[in-house]
Amino acid sequence: MRFLIEPLVPAAQCRSWVEQLQRAGEAWRPGTDTAGWHAREVKANHQLDRQCALHQTLAAELLDQLRRHPLIQAAAFPRQIHGLLFSRSGVGEGYGRHVDNAWMAGGRSDLSFTIALSDPDGYQGGALVLESPSGEDAFRLPAGHALVYPSTLLHRVEPVTAGERLVAVGWIESRIRHGDQRELLFELDTARRTLFERSGKDEVFDLISRSYTNLLRRWER
Repeated sequence: MRFLIEPLVPAAQCRSWVEQLQRAGEAWRPGTDTAGWHAREVKANHQLDRQCALHQTLAAELLDQLRRHPLIQAAAFPRQIHGLLFSRSGVGEGYGRHVDNAWMAGGRSDLSFTIALSDPDGYQGGALVLESPSGEDAFRLPAGHALVYPSTLLHRVEPVTAGERLVAVGWIESRIRHGDQRELLFELDTARRTLFERSGKDEVFDLISRSYTNLLRRWER
């Protein structure tokens, strides 16, 4: 299951972050520094040095927003949100077809996320393309919007043809390892919340809540 957060980061905050990132200068490092041995052949971007003060400041702010967002909690069941990177792609840069590593330095990658920081009117190309059995879907998100998707998918970032693309990316290790189980739990939780809004805490609500809670006990790792 994939889902959009529209938006995650307010527009004014995005503009401030973009201005700071554009002034980061030598803090930008080749993206190949963090690529796996096979991904180095297709990765052509730059990433903010994780050790620099700007990365630590912006990452802390962004992680706080991710952890507090109700849709992240309800649909992703995060144990850890980790590996946060700030990525810059200029003309001719992108990231070819690849799948994310199963394990990152911060934990297992069950879900990946991309958060757009620059406005899509400020660059051309640079679409995030997800592959699935039903075909390909391309995304050029508005600034501040986030896409969360299964880390199991093959995906790529098309080369930027004009301007500059700035995004934040990272991964979620879920307490519920399997995607089909997360989706079922999310649907049950959505149903019981809708029922509570309509009818309050009645017998049907209690039965659905019991099933939801007991499935969590069974599936949580």
